[in-house]
Amino acid sequence: MKTREFIWAKAAVLFTAAVVTGNVWGATLKIGDTAPKLQTGKWVQGSPVKSFEKDKAYIVEFWATWCGPCRVSIPHLNDVHNKFKDKGLVVIGQDCWERDESLVEPFIKKMGDKMTYRVALDDKQGNEKGKMAETWMEAAGRNGIPSAFLVDKTGQIAWIGHPMELEEVVIEKVLAGNFDLKKASAEYDEIEKNQRRIMELSRELNSNMQQKSWEKAEATLNEMEKLMPAKSRSNLDMARFNIFLGKADYAGAATLALRVSDANKDDGMLQNQLAWELITHEGNKTPDLDIAQKIAGRANEAAKGEDPAILDTYARVLFMAGKKDQAVEFQQKAVGLSDGDMKESLQKTLDSYKEGKLPPAE
Repeated sequence: MKTREFIWAKAAVLFTAAVVTGNVWGATLKIGDTAPKLQTGKWVQGSPVKSFEKDKAYIVEFWATWCGPCRVSIPHLNDVHNKFKDKGLVVIGQDCWERDESLVEPFIKKMGDKMTYRVALDDKQGNEKGKMAETWMEAAGRNGIPSAFLVDKTGQIAWIGHPMELEEVVIEKVLAGNFDLKKASAEYDEIEKNQRRIMELSRELNSNMQQKSWEKAEATLNEMEKLMPAKSRSNLDMARFNIFLGKADYAGAATLALRVSDANKDDGMLQNQLAWELITHEGNKTPDLDIAQKIAGRANEAAKGEDPAILDTYARVLFMAGKKDQAVEFQQKAVGLSDGDMKESLQKTLDSYKEGKLPPAE
């Protein structure tokens, strides 16, 4: 788990390229196109919608019971439903890629008043993928859920994306009939073009980093950042962090690590990796221990003091900061929570601390 390989950076860059719009290029269904017909299966909640009516707008949101991000977005979508249901908006929760459709109805009942909009299963007769999954998701190049489509009162697609990113002002304009569909279509095409370029640059960046060509890597990363929406640029932070380390810009790495830490206080694994990299990267003889301790402490808080690997990192930071007794205390907790080879390794580290020696980083 504690490695200085650039796996994280590579994963972060490739992930960024995928999440700019959440789709792949070459899609045949785009903003401005006429919405495909509804080919749902059983309606498990609410009145069935057989076709799009002229006086209403629709959100068709694709989700599944096994999808964690879907569970997070459902209450938000329900709030949108409640706010606009009397103003002409119909929200349809379209079950998609479901592994076990018998789980859908119990799931909805459990959600209760957090999921009160219409819900339909997909029509899989003669089509294992599901007709809605094929004619909407696949046609639009959407490769992840939740994904939502906003259909205007003329039956045209006005917006495509993650439901949490659909701004209410867009819905209001669509309902009022003054949404600039032509402009939205052009912007969507531009995003798709940028995504193609970002994917090309991500491959270039990975190559630069593997070759340790840090200046080229940074220039490539900067070009990627310019092509991305502002809200998505943080996805490049781990790649930039590793570039700072590669360039031996340890002050820059520490500053960025703290910024990433501030934005992800509940992510214990991320906090742990940041702290570990700061204190163990070869060449960094004087790491910023104040920042490393703050980040390692946050990692331990996020893990509620129950993760031996995180405790091990925290103990190392404390020892390096001259706090031997505290380091021994946290390392003992790490040993107590571990077993097997890990327990043996952590015990050796504990023994070194008791002797007043900092062991080599594994």
